[in-house]
Amino acid sequence: MKSFPMFIRTTGRRVVIAGGGEQAAQKTRLILKTDAEIVIAAAELDPELADVVAEGRATWHRDAITPALFAGAAMGFVATGCPATDASLHALARAAGCPVNVVDRPDLCDLTTPSIVDRDPVVVAIGTEGTAPVLARQIKTRVEELLAPNLGGLAALAGRMRGAVADRVPHARRRAFWRWVFAEAPRHDWTRGAEREAARRIKDAIAAGGAPEAQAEGHIALVGAGPGARDLLTLRAVERLQEADVIFYDRLVDPEVLELARRDAERVFVGKVVGAHAWPQERINAVITAEARRGRRVVRLKSGDPGVFGRAGEELAAARDAGIAVEIVPGVTAACAATARAGQSLTERGVSDTLVLTTGQGQAGSAMPDATRLAAPGVTTAFYMAAGQAARIEAGLLQRGMPGTSEVLLAVEVSKPGERMLRCRLDDLAACVAREAVTGCAMIVVTWAAEAAAVQVPELAVV
Repeated sequence: MKSFPMFIRTTGRRVVIAGGGEQAAQKTRLILKTDAEIVIAAAELDPELADVVAEGRATWHRDAITPALFAGAAMGFVATGCPATDASLHALARAAGCPVNVVDRPDLCDLTTPSIVDRDPVVVAIGTEGTAPVLARQIKTRVEELLAPNLGGLAALAGRMRGAVADRVPHARRRAFWRWVFAEAPRHDWTRGAEREAARRIKDAIAAGGAPEAQAEGHIALVGAGPGARDLLTLRAVERLQEADVIFYDRLVDPEVLELARRDAERVFVGKVVGAHAWPQERINAVITAEARRGRRVVRLKSGDPGVFGRAGEELAAARDAGIAVEIVPGVTAACAATARAGQSLTERGVSDTLVLTTGQGQAGSAMPDATRLAAPGVTTAFYMAAGQAARIEAGLLQRGMPGTSEVLLAVEVSKPGERMLRCRLDDLAACVAREAVTGCAMIVVTWAAEAAAVQVPELAVV
């Protein structure tokens, strides 16, 4: 290493930032995350920095800059934008014994600023000694995925509890206690948002003199995998995959998504292949609850969002009936993913102010749903699992009065390798589906424009 990584205490100390423009503002944003006393030295300040000063979050030094300004400071940043001025200010800071960072001048830097993952008080800093900042940002993104956004709150709670632990938990049991806090039930509860439950567990364990005897508690997470691309998963979805002991997934989940799971996690395919029903819903309910009863952390991985035509209600009810903790982790649903990939909005002012999510398929043995019944001027309708019902949908919309010239988006295999974005007129929908051999996973999205309605729909007579 050419640079030694460490954390510099800022409490009760000054940080000097020389410069009044955007580069200085960037460094100011960074130091505002700390409790340091910030001094901004410049003849003029841009509006952002002026606002920081006006709010009392920094002091403005408008006089001449001398070594005395840097004397005793924890660190300094030089960001005037003028190479000659930056070099002169670097010399003044060095004369005062203040370590300094000169923006875009690595040869004049005593210190460099890393990419930071902030879960205060947990902070992860990633540096490349100035050689590859883009790589540092990529690593930061991966670490952001690994650490729950609220993890710092658990660390802060642990800090507040250290005195109580020292008083109540015997020394020989403390290591096991803290391992339990950060690796077992308290952390799982905390990261899924049950912070009060986690705090209660920790306080009860302290009162009892240590962590409870090992007794794994099962949990079920219904996780939305999104439309396919793994970078469309939420951070929470990635976290649940990495915690899972067993993952039950269906045929629409892209294999790349499963690669985000722990290597030793068991993977069980429970999807229904067309024409085969080896895994009826009742059996899926039974196996996920059975695994959770064994104390395992179960993920039921579903494409899209579990709550949108994902049969989440039945699995939620099964878990709750069994007394098992369960949560839903939402995912990007197909309608949002399809229109995003197509570069269009699901709603638009003056054109469509209502969004309907519906399906072209019905429950086995039941009549097909009247999927077009809510179509009206100003409404965008997104049809799930509807390619096989294209003719019925086309006829239903035309019968309701939607213009045959209305544009239809037919989105196939969204965000997957076989993705296709097709467009056609409403009165050509069924023919387009046949012509393009569209089968399987496809979305149909059509907007009945509000302005077209003025011509299509007569006013009601006033009686």
